[in-house]
Amino acid sequence: MGWMGKILRVDLTAGTTAVEPLERSKAVDYVGGRGLGARMLLDEVPATIDPFSPANEVIFLTGPLTGTATPTGARYMVMTKSPLTGALTCSNAGGQFPAMLKRAGFDGIVFEGSSAEPVYLWVCEGAAELRSAAHLWGKDTHETDRLLRQETREDAKTAVIGPAGERRVLFASIMNDRDRAAGRSGVGAVMGSKNIKGVVVFGTAKVPVHDPHTFKTLLKDIMAGFKQATQKGPLPLRVYGTAITSTGTQSVGAYPTRNFQQGTFEHWKDIGGEVLTEKYLVRTKSCYSCPIGCGRVTRVAEGPFQGEGEGPEYETVYALGSNCGVRDFAAVIKANYICNEMGMDTISAGATIACAMEMYERGILKEHIIGRPLPFGDAQALVDMVQKTALREGFGNELAEGSLRLATRYGCPELAMVSKGQEFAGYEPRAEKGMGLAYATSPIGASHMRGDPAYIEILGIPVLVDPLTWEDKPQIVKDWQDVFALIDSAGLCVFFSVRNLVSKTKDIRPVRLLELLNAVTGAGYTLESLMTAAERIINTERLFLVKAGFDAKDDTLPRRMTHEPMPVGPAQGHVCELEKMLPLYYRLRGWDSSGRPTEELLRRLGLSDH
Repeated sequence: MGWMGKILRVDLTAGTTAVEPLERSKAVDYVGGRGLGARMLLDEVPATIDPFSPANEVIFLTGPLTGTATPTGARYMVMTKSPLTGALTCSNAGGQFPAMLKRAGFDGIVFEGSSAEPVYLWVCEGAAELRSAAHLWGKDTHETDRLLRQETREDAKTAVIGPAGERRVLFASIMNDRDRAAGRSGVGAVMGSKNIKGVVVFGTAKVPVHDPHTFKTLLKDIMAGFKQATQKGPLPLRVYGTAITSTGTQSVGAYPTRNFQQGTFEHWKDIGGEVLTEKYLVRTKSCYSCPIGCGRVTRVAEGPFQGEGEGPEYETVYALGSNCGVRDFAAVIKANYICNEMGMDTISAGATIACAMEMYERGILKEHIIGRPLPFGDAQALVDMVQKTALREGFGNELAEGSLRLATRYGCPELAMVSKGQEFAGYEPRAEKGMGLAYATSPIGASHMRGDPAYIEILGIPVLVDPLTWEDKPQIVKDWQDVFALIDSAGLCVFFSVRNLVSKTKDIRPVRLLELLNAVTGAGYTLESLMTAAERIINTERLFLVKAGFDAKDDTLPRRMTHEPMPVGPAQGHVCELEKMLPLYYRLRGWDSSGRPTEELLRRLGLSDH
């Protein structure tokens, strides 16, 4: 129950598909989605291979709550070995595609091998076939979505790559439902290396529920609480979208500006959620089974940056806006549209351009190398560089490798704001120290979505802690990472889950998520066994990293974060005390001083065979 019980395995080299049963005991142990994907990668993919090798896999996995009536049961994970970081990655997206994949009869799809020619996968009511995508190669994600639905069913849902994925931009994304992105770590580039243009799914099956009566009662109770919390007005997320987050980060000095040189942006209001709503919003949009509706359908109606599409999200506004010193919101929105249509992660794209801008202003990068001036704040340069990056044209070919490779090539790796080679999200570690630890210890490289302490350090959800303290952060980060592993694996969105499905305490626990999982799956989890499943997921990911050659030396932040005090703003004078937090974090995790899980821990989690 909850799980459909089937995995679709696609051998791209042979051009064949096969259906295999989902092992229920493993599904219970790992919950679903991210957890199952991590175990499959550990079991099936040699950790030291080239990510573009045919031996790498791309794994689409839903969770047991995906496609149910659970609020925000709309997520899936894309798992692979990342070409950007060399670590495993789990890139998460919502929309309608994940629920439709479940309704088509499958918990997930595993792509292995490599096709000699471009193909796409058509999955309909439990049956699957590979079809030629030669006529789609080179087309953007919007046109590809339109043509694929025209060829299959108009009411089908798609997940596709664009030109960035085809050209193996190291942070290319997979775009589902046109503008929902499995964005981070280059999952789209691995798809491109395997010659998969996209996946189309359609189905009418219902996700089976173990205890329908209890499930309905739980949903009624949870939604009553949600409605009571929004009685005085809708959530800011619904009114302003995620771009409203800049109000919080600016207020505590954690709004990354000009390649993280400071944590406040003097023009932050020009690119905030209020302006997005007042000037550019066409309508809001919701993912499957979502009562929040934070999605933004937007339009730039006039000027040189005209266009329409979805977004931008907060992370996009930071990366393409404040971090590049750009206050022209129309340019930020246009750059976001290009990223979506080309299939490219907005965070890494913007952060890499910001790194190049600092290198230009320091005289490290010359105009003849770039092909134009590239100062902070140049709106036209931002839009031009995004387009060139997606197509690997001119200097864009160097930007397409990410900020660490770019900065290293020119002798200044310290200017790349990365951990494990992946660019930071929109939170300054000197002003939000828990996030600094989360970046450093994230299994996929810097990420706020593998455990987001911004909720507790900035937003006060479920309680507020001081973002400038470090002593309490190892425990907080561990707790948030564990709970996020469960949310990801269950197939839910964190926006609803952290507000409604966890305890209202500093040491958050997934109390309502536990009830939902038991009602849907019948797995009989206790809180203790569910938290053990979270540990198992985290340590499975860590084992893959260890096998790939990662250890404590890679759980790092750039010197700017740890040795250069914040120059201005509420966090002025602060650094991120990572070297003090990391040993405490390792101890809480049961890892040794090199960051490796101990044998005792692995035995307890059933991982001693690895």
